[in-house]
Amino acid sequence: MGENPRPEAARMSSGRSQGAPGRAAGPVPPGALLDLLHVAAVVLDTSGRIIFWSPQAEEVFGYTTDEALGRYAGRLLVHEEHRGLVADLFAEVMATGSSWAGAFPVRHKDGSAPLVEFRNMRLTNERGEVFALGIAVDHDTLRRVETDLALSQRLVSQAPIGLALMNTDLRYVMVNPALERINGLPAAEHIGRRTQDIVPHLDTTTIESGLRHVLLTGTPLLDQYIVGRTPADPDHDHAWSVSTYRLDDPGGRVIGVAISVIDVSERHRAGIEADRARRRLDLIAKASARVGTTLEVAQTAQELADAAVPDLADLAAVDILDAVLEYRTSRPADENGPELFRALALASAYPTDAATAADTVGEPAAYSADRLITRCVRAGRPILVSHAGPEDLLRIARDSEAAAQLQAAGAHSYLAVPLIARNEVLGAFDMLRARNPLPFDADDVLLAGELAARAAVAIDNARWHQSVRNVAETLQRSLLPEAPPDLAGLEVAAHYQPAQAAHQVGGDWYDIIPLPGDRTALVVGDVMGNGIDAAATMGRLRTATCAFADLDLEPDEVLTHLDKITGGLERYIATCLYAVYNPHHHRCRIANAGHLPPALAPADRPPELVDLPTGVPLGVGGVPFRTIAFDLHPGDRLVMFTDGLVETRHDPIDARLAALLRALDMPRVPLAEACPRLVSALRQPDDHDDVALLIAQAGRT
Repeated sequence: MGENPRPEAARMSSGRSQGAPGRAAGPVPPGALLDLLHVAAVVLDTSGRIIFWSPQAEEVFGYTTDEALGRYAGRLLVHEEHRGLVADLFAEVMATGSSWAGAFPVRHKDGSAPLVEFRNMRLTNERGEVFALGIAVDHDTLRRVETDLALSQRLVSQAPIGLALMNTDLRYVMVNPALERINGLPAAEHIGRRTQDIVPHLDTTTIESGLRHVLLTGTPLLDQYIVGRTPADPDHDHAWSVSTYRLDDPGGRVIGVAISVIDVSERHRAGIEADRARRRLDLIAKASARVGTTLEVAQTAQELADAAVPDLADLAAVDILDAVLEYRTSRPADENGPELFRALALASAYPTDAATAADTVGEPAAYSADRLITRCVRAGRPILVSHAGPEDLLRIARDSEAAAQLQAAGAHSYLAVPLIARNEVLGAFDMLRARNPLPFDADDVLLAGELAARAAVAIDNARWHQSVRNVAETLQRSLLPEAPPDLAGLEVAAHYQPAQAAHQVGGDWYDIIPLPGDRTALVVGDVMGNGIDAAATMGRLRTATCAFADLDLEPDEVLTHLDKITGGLERYIATCLYAVYNPHHHRCRIANAGHLPPALAPADRPPELVDLPTGVPLGVGGVPFRTIAFDLHPGDRLVMFTDGLVETRHDPIDARLAALLRALDMPRVPLAEACPRLVSALRQPDDHDDVALLIAQAGRT
């Protein structure tokens, strides 16, 4: 600054400031800007001598009050080369009363020449005496503050984020253009108003509570999420990240809060979509574990319906084409005619009259060609009605009364997706929303389609398994003997029970064969394996057993011949008990081929297992069988059974055989009732094998 002795161009001003505030109601705390600038005040008399010297003047010029008072300002503060110019300006101010403003280098006490900004003016007291007042600020300090203010103003006005200042009454004192756009109101309509006046559709109670917390504690609130609507876009939700800071002046006085608002609607929507995707994946994962746990068509359909509520639908139903269940072609003879469905499952997220409007589970229902479910299965494509009105409900429900029930229950959105497996449409998976306010959309169609595709395969597997099982069970029963014949000196009852529906029919069988001399052959056997092949193998062994029994062979000889036949059957082995009872001698001869021993329940003592050699199963070969004999007196019962009666997945076989003996030790019932009662007492819900049971009671000849 010493290299440029010419002062800056003088700026003359005689007007007063614009926009001065009105009279305050009382004293207010001082501002901090003057302290920040270190504004110095110097008063000169008409001769140019210093008569007043403020403490800040010492900071600006370096001279103490004692060093400055009474000195001529021009000699003390002005370099010699500038004194003429300063004297002319001083004379003009004193003569005309005009103000002068400018900047020039001064002579600092430390010998430096800092540039100082001046505002000079004439003063007059009540006696008419004239003085000169000079207000001085360090030029660098002033420019730094001006630069900071200009930069702040530019940042505020051009910032892409919304900015606002609020006073301690939480009223707006400044908003930038970005916040004007966010709120949809000009800045002038913000000033002096509160949050609830500007954005009434947001949760302003919570917002102002947070602002008060910041004012009281000084702790900022950062990245607070606010979701809602403003006048800028009243029809759509937006999301904002809002941060709030308390504003303190350099003296520590709280002057208000500053707010920054960033529109994060895209991020918010992306988060919502990510959350929806996560929930969809979670729903698919849960459905994969829950759907298809059994090989029962109705159970699988119910599992699908249960998986859809409440996450996807309020009401879900599974309707299978009746032709599919009957293994007929599902294509109707008349494309314009009705389609016959059978409702297999229904699930509701909550009790609702809409459930009573649905078809009764297990009952058939015919839907005409114009009904949405019919269109769904015939086209093999989803049907989506995002906003279902009364006319739509008439094409959804079975009749007008059901449509009225759906409307009264609040049903407003409908989705049906076809159940397709191996390129065949099996039926439809249809859903309604009532309490859930959101309509079904394209993402829901994809999710429902994924669930339907997985379930359709399970349903198709179940129906084919059920078909094969029905065939096997029919074959099994057709190969078993009919009602036991009248026998001399022997009363016989028999029972066959297939495995639980989720498992295939096995190869268990029994037989009662009359022999010459009033004798009777009693047979119980079990072909290892299941399905039609096992049933067919059982039929061949039963036929062979009857043939060998007619040859009047010993039990061990019959088993030897059966062993040879079984060895020639690919992949199969079997167990068998073969006994021959002679009523005239009350004697029973028996041989065992790897089967569980029979139980003997005498009329006069506790039941026990017959002690006989186990032998090897039929088909193993190379090991001889043995025949033993025991007495079977009148009233004694011989109980022959397959392992499905006693074996379980978890209990040791010895414990189960002991349970059998305890059941036989109960008070006796007629023979016709003994078989079902014994099965009921010993079978468990998760038993996975079929049962053949034969009870023979010796009589008097």
